[in-house]
Amino acid sequence: MRKSQVLFLGAVLAGLALVASAQDYPAKPIRVITPYGAGGAADIVVRTGVHEMSKELGQGIIVENRTGAGATIGFEAFASSPADGYTLLGTASSLHGISAVLYTKTLKHDPNKDVEPVIVFANVSNVLVVRPSLSAKSTRELIELARKEQGKLTFVSAGVGTSVHMAGELFKKMAGVEMTHVPYRSSVAALVDLMAGRVDVMFDNIPSALPHIKSGKLRALATTGAKRAAILPDLPTIAEQGFAGYEAGVWVGLLAPAGTPKAVIAKLNAAGQKAVQAPEFVKRMGDLGYEVVGGTPEQMRAMIDAEVKRMHPIVRASGAKPE
Repeated sequence: MRKSQVLFLGAVLAGLALVASAQDYPAKPIRVITPYGAGGAADIVVRTGVHEMSKELGQGIIVENRTGAGATIGFEAFASSPADGYTLLGTASSLHGISAVLYTKTLKHDPNKDVEPVIVFANVSNVLVVRPSLSAKSTRELIELARKEQGKLTFVSAGVGTSVHMAGELFKKMAGVEMTHVPYRSSVAALVDLMAGRVDVMFDNIPSALPHIKSGKLRALATTGAKRAAILPDLPTIAEQGFAGYEAGVWVGLLAPAGTPKAVIAKLNAAGQKAVQAPEFVKRMGDLGYEVVGGTPEQMRAMIDAEVKRMHPIVRASGAKPE
């Protein structure tokens, strides 16, 4: 047998092995690394989504939290894993749009290239909230106040490079105002000082701010999505108030390592589609203020590309550095 024939036969056998492997998938439990804190906004979506997927796939799915360095520690552990569908990543748009820029010097893998999109579970908008004693009663009034006192108003976040931070940076750029960023170690700590009146403004995730809005401890001025949030239907978006194109928030989904067989990706996506339609998932997301997304791997790829195009310039212009 000629060498070329041997090589061809080897390629065919390897292809058949991959197909057989994909048909049998999953034959054992799946590990999902989530690079976000347990009980946080992204972690809740991932755990709820993969719980429903496990029912469809007939295998257990173990979620492992590996936090730190803007989600890049967990990402690197995932990206170094075999591309066999048994190690996945619970991702958020901030990894692709923000961390990919902030940690470019330390990353060994590219969060936007060394991955195979699977599905986006849900997204959540931020909400622009202010301390109750602040005179501004609308987004326009906040901008007027910020222009009068350039740099004196403070906006807080859960840390440098978080989606909450960059929502404020995007607002500053589009509104043409200066506000001083004050980073905290967590959203909870930032909210405590905001409610106490020690700081002025925050672009927080809706789920964490919602109880304080309802209790009157915070005043909500706008949401940050492309459309009004279903859980706050009477609150206008920032875009509605004269800033067309303003959009900030976080979507959460699932990735596989680059090179994972397409048949495996297809099985995972099909299970994910069932998961986002499950009544328990829909109710859980709705109760917390998330919006269910779903879709194909190709649609998730388009969302990643859009996040890169929209956020990378904002991150670079902000001058933010890794903590």
